[in-house]
Amino acid sequence: MKIAIAGGHGQIARKLSSLLSTNGHEPWALIRNADHTADVESDGARAIIVDLERDDDARVAEAVTGADAVVFAAGAGPNSGAERKLTLDRDGAILLADAAVQAGIRRYVIVSSRGADSFDPNSDDVFQIYLRAKSEADAAVRGNENLDWTVVRPGGLTDEPGTGAVRVGADESGTISRDDVAAVLYSLLTTGGGVGAQFEVVNGDAPIAEAVVGL
Repeated sequence: MKIAIAGGHGQIARKLSSLLSTNGHEPWALIRNADHTADVESDGARAIIVDLERDDDARVAEAVTGADAVVFAAGAGPNSGAERKLTLDRDGAILLADAAVQAGIRRYVIVSSRGADSFDPNSDDVFQIYLRAKSEADAAVRGNENLDWTVVRPGGLTDEPGTGAVRVGADESGTISRDDVAAVLYSLLTTGGGVGAQFEVVNGDAPIAEAVVGL
């Protein structure tokens, strides 16, 4: 499979690229900064320069044409302000969805956040705006009838080694390693599981393949 990953230089994206490449698939890392090319190529990914905050949907569609699926794993980062939460975490995800439809790609997996729908609409706190951005992006993706979507909402992210076991549900508290988030994405993409599912995921006791089949 050919998988286009937005935010291709991010930690989860790079782990996903390595998993895909190691198992005979072809990851495409969508990156904004050409200086990151060598990094993503070391993961076995093909680097594609595209900017979800500056390029239009036609340009992004051109970049992902030929892929079997797209993954939105981009994010403005912890040190960015409120504006970029909206222009990238929300608008970038919606732009990628529109581009996927233009390119004839149905499969769309978006990495969101646990508790995204709990945001305070009256708050100007950056974290609340981040949750709002994720919630609104998720809603737009779910409402796109031309996509076979999955919304993945991880708990608190850690850099611990992956356990290979998770807990999924509508309201899960806890943490999850980035290794295990990447493994969940890999399983969703390669099995076709989780279409039309939105779920929170944290480390737990169920093997990832088993958890994905049960979605």
